[in-house]
Amino acid sequence: MIIEFSNGKIVLTAFEVQVRLNSQCHLYAMVEDIKFHQDALMMIADAGAVRWNLKLDNEQQLLQIKTELGVS
Repeated sequence: MIIEFSNGKIVLTAFEVQVRLNSQCHLYAMVEDIKFHQDALMMIADAGAVRWNLKLDNEQQLLQIKTELGVS
């Protein structure tokens, strides 16, 4: 599934999340390394030594990602 947001695209598969930031930078994380901060509309990847976070545009995007990844 591909979700477009103001800074690029989020590509979701069963095992991986890819964030393509305006075709300039790509971020990758395994699904099990993704967490969410609902109130701040943040998707957070934390794999120990590598960490990044992404501010989403709206709650609908956050819910769509969580549904696609099977995260409650």
